[in-house]
Amino acid sequence: MSAKVGRIAQLVEELAPRKLAEDWDRVGLQVGDPREEVTGVLVALELTEEVLDEAVEQSAEMVVVHHPLIFKGLSALRYDSNPGYLVQKMAAHGFHLYVAHTNLDAAVGGTGDLLAKKLALEETEVLVESHRQRFYKLVVFLPQGHEDEIRDSLARAGAGWIGNYSHCTFQAPGTGTFKPLPGTDPFVGKVGQVEKVSEYRLETIVPEDRLKAAVKAMKEAHPYEEVAYDVYPLAEPEKLVGSGRVGRLKEETTLRDFIARLQEVLGVKHLRYVGDLNRPVRKVGVLPGSGGDFVARAASRGADVYVTGDVKYHQARLAEDLGLAVVDPGHYATETPVIEVLAHHLQTRLREEGSEARVYISRKLKDPFQFL
Repeated sequence: MSAKVGRIAQLVEELAPRKLAEDWDRVGLQVGDPREEVTGVLVALELTEEVLDEAVEQSAEMVVVHHPLIFKGLSALRYDSNPGYLVQKMAAHGFHLYVAHTNLDAAVGGTGDLLAKKLALEETEVLVESHRQRFYKLVVFLPQGHEDEIRDSLARAGAGWIGNYSHCTFQAPGTGTFKPLPGTDPFVGKVGQVEKVSEYRLETIVPEDRLKAAVKAMKEAHPYEEVAYDVYPLAEPEKLVGSGRVGRLKEETTLRDFIARLQEVLGVKHLRYVGDLNRPVRKVGVLPGSGGDFVARAASRGADVYVTGDVKYHQARLAEDLGLAVVDPGHYATETPVIEVLAHHLQTRLREEGSEARVYISRKLKDPFQFL
């Protein structure tokens, strides 16, 4: 069974809600029609001619990328230059392009969290705040025997996620009462009779941007005609959301050993660094992609070393002045690990929904920088 382009976009946004994107960013469906059906999806860091050829070879009619193809305003769409010729080629094949950029950077489990996880950072916090996210408690009452189905539905919709844990709920037994009136078709009981049913109170938390989807999923999975549920705004502080992470290594190490570990987890042989290789390192800032503008931010958060890409000369000098070590493995190396995570998320969710649409990870796209 194929899947609609619009539904695949929704599944991407389960992981990377569009609300998290920066105001200047260009995310979402950039080429194509959300009503169309596709049988294959190719996930890549960005769209190039080689990646598009790969999609054609795989019969993947939809490409999901991290970097926007169309970023700045266009005054013309010429087919003899980029991005025009890629748009023309996509249209000729009836293909579709979806972008998850800064929203994927800021998302839980996105580029920042993934790099922090690869380095085994603990007590992580957001490095560059862009949003404050409110949370709600969702409580639903349901008959015994249906709690697992509804818990799974809530988790798939983005409820019950706390840090690196999913399906976080609390349930307690009780007795529900109701009297079906004429014209109803009750799941249990008879019209005109008061019924007492063994039920569970199932409660969980849900971020504001996933609340509507969570309630919808809960109602669809619930066996009752009329669902009894409550939504409570939480009084606790809002969660900070944004790009990059700062955290601590379990044990102090040297910059030399830290760099060796970074090269291992990212699979890079060459990188640039600023600082004394023998200096001690414990607190680490990371911002995948291009994060040179936030050298001062990393230093102000107490980082001993800052890992990012595309660091400029004067930004490196600033790091020296601030006493901050900087490691630059490159834009590509710091971001590309998230592609596998995104592809796995899409394939898992499509299988859960009974779709046979295939998800591929691009093997053609390479880092444009080479070293002698």
